[in-house]
Order: sequence, then structure tokens, then C-alpha cells
Amino acid sequence: MREEGLAPARSVPARGTAGAPVQTAAAARAHARAAVDARWNLSTRPAREEDVIDLLLVVSELVANALRHGGGLTGFEMTPVRDGIRLAVSDHSDAVPATVVGPGPRPAGHRVGGYGWPLVLRLARDIVIEKRNGGGKTISVFVPIRPADRPA
Repeated sequence: MREEGLAPARSVPARGTAGAPVQTAAAARAHARAAVDARWNLSTRPAREEDVIDLLLVVSELVANALRHGGGLTGFEMTPVRDGIRLAVSDHSDAVPATVVGPGPRPAGHRVGGYGWPLVLRLARDIVIEKRNGGGKTISVFVPIRPADRPA
């Protein structure tokens, strides 16, 4: 994607407001909110709140899945771009999330739970899962962020 008329996107380090590494879903959400607030100025060009909520859900689910199913979080990167946030979450597991068959009843034998990955599939774009050398995987996604509507 080419970002014309915009300074190069910068990767926001995976550190919370106090400088601590992102190790929990709550810390990742706080980091995501801070990244949005820094990129979409609250007073002149705020982000659409429903898009921010979508981002926070995606961040939460990817980090929680890495912690619960992936053997722990090994990487967390966010890159604000003109029209959204690119997010990459890495963990220790080589296991790839199961594909969801769409709305409606779950297939016979489907385990209880498992609503996080379908949420990610519904809210994020450009989803890529890459196995890493030495083990583990990185899930990269793009979450669109639109400017808030201005009152007339």
C-alpha cells in the first residue's frame, strides 16, 4: 500500500504508557488506544469510535489467543497508517487457528467457545498467518479506522 502525502508510518513499540512490555490483553488494548489517539488527533481529526472498538476487540482476541492457546506472547507490533492500524501478534505455537464456516450453527463436533477467531475474521482485513523460523507463528491483520463524522 502506498501512502502518498503522509509521513512514513512508524512502528509503535510494544510498550505500554509506563514503558513496560505488552504482556496482557489489557496492556495491549491500552497501547492500541494510545496509538489511535496519537495518530487521529482527538481535537482536530478524531477516529470513529466504533472502528476503535473493533480494533480493541481484535487486539484483545489476538493477544488472548496467543496467551491461552499459543504458549505465550512473543511479539506485538502496531503500525498506524493513513486508513487504519496494522497489527502483528506472535506466539510460540505452530498451530494455525481453524477456519470458520460462516454464520449459523457450528459444525457437529465443534468445541465449546472459540468466538475470538471468528470475531477477528469479521472485523479485520488482510489477515496473514506466517510460521516463524525456529517455531511459532505471527498473525498480521489490518483494522480500518475512519475519521469520525463531523456535526454540520
